[in-house]
Amino acid sequence: MPRTPLLQISSRAWEHPADRAALNTLRAIPGFDEVVRKVASFFGERGVRQLFLANAVRVSEHQRPKLNAMWTEVLETLDWPTRPQLYVTQTPFVNAGAVGFDDPFVVMNSATLAMLDDEEQRFILAHELGHIMSGHTTYRTIAIIILTVGINNLPFLAGVALLPFQLALLEWYRKSELSSDRAGLLGTQDLNVAMRGFMKLAGGSAPAGDESSLEEFMRQAEEYETGGNAWDTVFKVLNTAFRDHPFNTVRASELLKWHKSGAYDAIVGGTYQRRDDRDRPLSDDYADAAGYYGDQTRSTVRQFGDVLSRARDAFNDAWRGAPK
Repeated sequence: MPRTPLLQISSRAWEHPADRAALNTLRAIPGFDEVVRKVASFFGERGVRQLFLANAVRVSEHQRPKLNAMWTEVLETLDWPTRPQLYVTQTPFVNAGAVGFDDPFVVMNSATLAMLDDEEQRFILAHELGHIMSGHTTYRTIAIIILTVGINNLPFLAGVALLPFQLALLEWYRKSELSSDRAGLLGTQDLNVAMRGFMKLAGGSAPAGDESSLEEFMRQAEEYETGGNAWDTVFKVLNTAFRDHPFNTVRASELLKWHKSGAYDAIVGGTYQRRDDRDRPLSDDYADAAGYYGDQTRSTVRQFGDVLSRARDAFNDAWRGAPK
C-alpha cells in the first residue's frame, strides 16, 4: 500500500508523554551521569559494535536486498536523512534493537524475520528507527549492557547505588517502547499490521491448520488493561518491574488508544511537529505524563478503596455472627 512521507517530522510528534517524563526522572537520580559515563567510556563505540555484531551480517543492496529496500522505504517515510547500518544476526529469540552511542545501528534477529511477514517487519524497522530519531539509543544501550553483562560483572560501578538506577532505567526503557511503537505505526501506516505484529510477538504464529484472531487478541488486551482489582494492579507492577519491554497486550492497547485519539490521523494528514519547530518545555511533558499516570493512579486508589471496604464489611459481618 502507498504510504504518506512525513517530511521533516520531529520525534516529538509521536513521543509518549510517559517516555519523556520517565527519562527526565531517570536523569535526576544522583549518580546517573556517572553510571552513563563509566559504562560508555568502558565499552566505547567500537566495543559496543563488537559486543553486538560478533555474529551478524550487514544488510546492503547486495546482502539481503529485499530487506535493504524496505529499510530504505522506512527511512524515506519518516524522512530520516542518515542511513543507520542494519544487521541480521542468527538468533533463535524474537527481538530487534537499535544500539550505539555516537553512530547507532539496528540489529534484527533471524527469528524475528522468520516469524513476521514483510509488513510486520516494516513495523519493526520503523519502530527501531523511532528509537534512533528520539535519541534513545545511548540510554537503551546502557540498559542492554547492564542486562546482558550483569551489574555484578561491571566492577567499575562498585560503590554506586544501582538498584534505584536499574529500576528507573527499566521503567524508562519500557516507556520508550510505547513511543517507538507509534513510530512503527507511522512507518507502516496500517493499524492491523501493527496489531498483528503484537499478537505474534505475544503468542507466535499459528501453525498450519489453526488460526489466530486479531479481534480476540484486542479483547484480551482490553481485559488486561481494565480488568482485575487493586491486587491485580499490584501484581502487574511487580510482574513488570524488572522487564525491559511492556507486555505486548499492553503495547497493543496503548497504540490502539493513540490511534483512536485522532493523533495518528492528524500526523498522516500533515499536522505534526517539524524538526525546526520550537521544542515544548519540559513542564508540558510532566503535565501530560501526570494526566496519563493520574488516571491510572486514581483508578488504583478507587480499587484499593473498594477492597478495603469489602474487607471491613466482611470483618463486621463475621464479628456480628460470632458466638457471644
